Amino acid sequence: MRSSPSVNNNPRSLAVMTETLQSRKELEDLQDDLREVQGLLRRQHLVEGLVARQDTPPHDLAEHAVYHQIGMELRAKLERMHPADVAYILESLPLQERLYVWDLVKAERDGEILLEVSDAVRESLIKSMDSDELVAAVEQLDTDELADLAPDLPDDVIQDVFQALPVEEREQLRAAMSYPDDAVGAIMDFDVVSVREDVTLEVVTRYLRRFDELPGHTDQVFVVDREEHLKGVLPLNKLIVTDLEATVGAVMQSDTITLYPDDDARDAAQAFERYDLVSAGVVDDAGKLLGRVTIDKVVDYIRDKSESEALAQAGLREEEDIFASVWDSVKNRWAWLAVNLITAFIASRVIGAFEGSIEKLVALAALMPIVAGIGGNSGNQTITMIVRAFALGQIKPDHARKLFRKELGVALANGLIWGGILGLLTWWLYASVPLGLVMTAAMTLNLLLAATMGVLIPLAMIKVGHDPAVGSSVMITACTDSGGFFIFLGLATLFLLR
Repeated sequence: MRSSPSVNNNPRSLAVMTETLQSRKELEDLQDDLREVQGLLRRQHLVEGLVARQDTPPHDLAEHAVYHQIGMELRAKLERMHPADVAYILESLPLQERLYVWDLVKAERDGEILLEVSDAVRESLIKSMDSDELVAAVEQLDTDELADLAPDLPDDVIQDVFQALPVEEREQLRAAMSYPDDAVGAIMDFDVVSVREDVTLEVVTRYLRRFDELPGHTDQVFVVDREEHLKGVLPLNKLIVTDLEATVGAVMQSDTITLYPDDDARDAAQAFERYDLVSAGVVDDAGKLLGRVTIDKVVDYIRDKSESEALAQAGLREEEDIFASVWDSVKNRWAWLAVNLITAFIASRVIGAFEGSIEKLVALAALMPIVAGIGGNSGNQTITMIVRAFALGQIKPDHARKLFRKELGVALANGLIWGGILGLLTWWLYASVPLGLVMTAAMTLNLLLAATMGVLIPLAMIKVGHDPAVGSSVMITACTDSGGFFIFLGLATLFLLR
């Protein structure tokens, strides 16, 4: 990625992002829509119950006047809603109601809604559609949007859509699908507007007016030569205020942010944030313009990554449909629960090894969860800071020594301060100075252990190429629980019960 902090520092980017977010309804309005849809569905269920008690044949139900009217109201309601809002409604309904509402959505909007729903809900919707319906739903999407959906579509559907595309779009789709999910190429938009540098702004203006509408988030026109090599950009705000007799070459910005399709999408997101970008060109190694990345795709990428990391920290393998079957939910959650069970068993064996000490001094049973709990919280703080810094590109694995020194210093200070306070409280509660000193020492040592593992665990995972957020909290809790119990009970056994 090439970047220049002085280029394209566009104050309009915040306004564009705000407009993008405000184009969807506020959460309160969405919840009102959801309640209205749920109310219509409840009325429909009541009609179904009444018809069933009247022994009306099932095929006559759809002709029932009230039932038909409710369906029409529901369809009209959905037609007025943005695809993202319809997606929110679908995600909030149990499976049977979701599929009924999905059938009411106009076929030409299916593809847009499939792009908006969560992966888990998308899977349930796709399962309910036959191949012809899926082809009809996705064939109206742009190439980059189709590439987003492709991993979830059956192979025969992809082949049918692929064969129906023009040659140029077919090559674009093949290219988009070849990039990893975290690459710039995976979030690249092929819909770009480009001009030559030797034409006048008047010619550019006439050219732009030939479009029915410009591609979304068009804040600049890309300037290319005859071989489509990127020469610079022409911001629309300059186009508007500059004399139309001027040439593009005289007005364009040649020093601009440029991305490559193999760049890390996280780095691109940081560039958008740092330089207030709305769009940025994507070029190949020869400098040929391939497409662009826009702020809406960057926001979607950041949101998806944040959700994935939050799920990973909770020990979930993937996003889960809240109305999924019991078995599907079990499969999604079992892995880290199994790990947690093993670590909890290890912690219990540590306690079991000191049963004699606990029997002699019952206060140990009341105090040892405090040591383990504070250590786990401290370790999670360290891991959170390191994972965030890694996501921002601020640290590398070779920074381990500096991180260890810094986190050990923080842990030592916290251990002496809070361990000292806890030691005083222990002395006051149990009238035992030695027990208070053991509590202070155990707290300090466990915080030092938490700091060490809090640095070591994410850096080790980065070193072997794994996401440092996945399972880190489970692992640090296991270390501080077992380690905290061992340190506290071991010190108590050595100094209090000899």
